[in-house]
Amino acid sequence: MQLTKYNHATVVLEQDGTTLVLDPGAFTPEAADLVRSATAVLVTHEHPDHLDVDAVRAGLDANPELVVRGPRPVVDQLGEHDGRVVAVEAGDTFSIGAFDVRVFGEQHAVIHPDVPTIPNVGYLVDDTVFHPGDAYLVPGVPVPTLLMPTSGPWTHTVEAVDYVREVQPERVVQIHEAMLSELGQQSTARFLGPDMLGTVPVTILASGESITV
Repeated sequence: MQLTKYNHATVVLEQDGTTLVLDPGAFTPEAADLVRSATAVLVTHEHPDHLDVDAVRAGLDANPELVVRGPRPVVDQLGEHDGRVVAVEAGDTFSIGAFDVRVFGEQHAVIHPDVPTIPNVGYLVDDTVFHPGDAYLVPGVPVPTLLMPTSGPWTHTVEAVDYVREVQPERVVQIHEAMLSELGQQSTARFLGPDMLGTVPVTILASGESITV
């Protein structure tokens, strides 16, 4: 499949005519266009850097074939749109076009004890690419390509290193990097990679850059 990275948490997967958009958030200027042309949108949680509500609603209105999956609060914000927007939770499995998807969960990482946690799920697409949302979520199954969050108020280097070690992916692709400078991204990739504390190299993709996985 082709994996294309966009700003922050947004990733597009394409295979055999099916296009999945994961976490089209407000940090991604192209979000509305990506959603409009997608087969499906998968949302890990309701935070605006992962869910641009206006962009997804516009896509649902423009494309009557578009379907959306996400935790219950995502459905509550978007509305069900005649059954095209469906809540998912850990343990669910479903197919969309050429892709099979498994759902893991269930909570956003703790930002601070005073900040309530919210539902957060991770998606393993075709047993190949895993997007954990905002959590160091270990699926407990093989993960060839891990989309690794590297910035945010909940991230911690020690936990990030241990997370990569526990998941043991074949490849790590950096996401959720908007709060890091270019130097910060490179530094974090070194910490998480085999030159320092990690086990596999960390790939840094520019917005709009694609790789085959």
